[in-house]
Amino acid sequence: MPVHLTPRETERLLLHSAASLARRRLERGARLGAPDAIALVCDEICEMAWDDLPYEEVVARARTVVDPARLVDGVAAAVPSLQVEALFPHGTVLVHVDHPFGAPPTDGPGAVRAEGPPRELAPGRERGTARLHNRGHLAIWVSSHVQLDRLNPALQVDLADAGNFRLDLPAGTSLKVEAGAEREVPVVRMGRTQA
Repeated sequence: MPVHLTPRETERLLLHSAASLARRRLERGARLGAPDAIALVCDEICEMAWDDLPYEEVVARARTVVDPARLVDGVAAAVPSLQVEALFPHGTVLVHVDHPFGAPPTDGPGAVRAEGPPRELAPGRERGTARLHNRGHLAIWVSSHVQLDRLNPALQVDLADAGNFRLDLPAGTSLKVEAGAEREVPVVRMGRTQA
C-alpha cells in the first residue's frame, strides 16, 4: 500500500536523509560542506523542537552542532544565518540562527566583495511602513519575501493592503519581533516593477 505524504513531511524526510549523510561523513573523519552542515543543524533543530526545548535553547544549541574545524573552508562565510520551520508541540515556528558555524573571517574564503555603488532593491515599486505587533509568547521571525497577510496569526500587521506587500529587506534575510513587542518595519509592494 503506498504511503501518501504531505509536502512538509516529504521535506522533513529529505532533510533527515541529508543530515544522516552528514553524520556518516563526520563519523569517518570527512569535513562537511555547506549543504551537509546546514542539513545537519536543521535536522537537530527540528528534533529539539519536537522535544519541546525552549526556543532560546534550541538556537543556542544549534550553534554547537557542528564544530567549525569539521567544515571545509568558507562555510561560515557562505552561511551567515539559517532558518528552518520547526514543529514544536504548540505549533510551527520559524527558527532563525545567526552565525550557526561561528563568525566568518572578514576577508577569508567565501567572503563577498561588492564592486561599484550600492544597488536599489526592487526599484520603482511602492514603498511604505507597517507596524507589526507580536501578541504571542515567543519571538517571531519574518522572512524577507513572505506576504504580510500570510504571517503567524500571533503577529498583527497594521497595513491596509498587507496581501500585496512584503518586508523591504534583501532576499534571504529576516526580521525578529520579540514576544509582546511592536515594531515599525519598511515594506515594499510585491510583483513587477511599475513602469
